[in-house]
Amino acid sequence: MSLEQQAETVGAFVRGVVERFGYADASTAVRVEEDQIVVEVEGENLGLLIGQRGRTLDALQELSRTVVQRRGDEPSARVIVDVAGFRAKRIAALEAFVRRTAEEVIATGEPQELEPMSAADRKVVHDTVNAIAGVESTSEGTDPGRYVVLRPAGTAREATSA
Repeated sequence: MSLEQQAETVGAFVRGVVERFGYADASTAVRVEEDQIVVEVEGENLGLLIGQRGRTLDALQELSRTVVQRRGDEPSARVIVDVAGFRAKRIAALEAFVRRTAEEVIATGEPQELEPMSAADRKVVHDTVNAIAGVESTSEGTDPGRYVVLRPAGTAREATSA
C-alpha cells in the first residue's frame, strides 16, 4: 500500500470512529508529512475522544496504526492522531511541569519520582530534562507503571553503581 493509500485508510478509520462516538459535526483532516500520516480531529466537546490524560486518544492512535499494518504487506508509515490540539497542549504542560520539578530537584538535592506515564510522555520529560543543567532523568519500573525519576546531575550513576 502506498503512503497515500495508507493515509486514506487511516482517515476513513478515524472518521468512522469519530462518527460512532457521536461527533457528526467534527472534522477530520489527514495529511502526509515526510514518512508519517497525521490525522487531526477538530470540533466541539471532544473530551470523550481524548480520555483521561489522553488514554483514549492513544488507543485510537494505536488502533489506527494496527489497521494500516494489517491491510498492507510492506512496512507502514508512522501514524499520529490528534484531537483538538491535545498533543501540543499536553507537551507544553509536561515541559512546564518538568521545568518546575527540575528546579525543585536542583534546589533541594532530592530526587523526584513522577507518576507513571506513556512512552511518548516519558520522551518529552527526558528531552526537557536534557536541556536543563544540573538535573538528569531515568526511567524506572515496567509498563504500564513505568515512570521517570529526576535527580541532581551525577547521582543516577552513583545510585546504580551502589
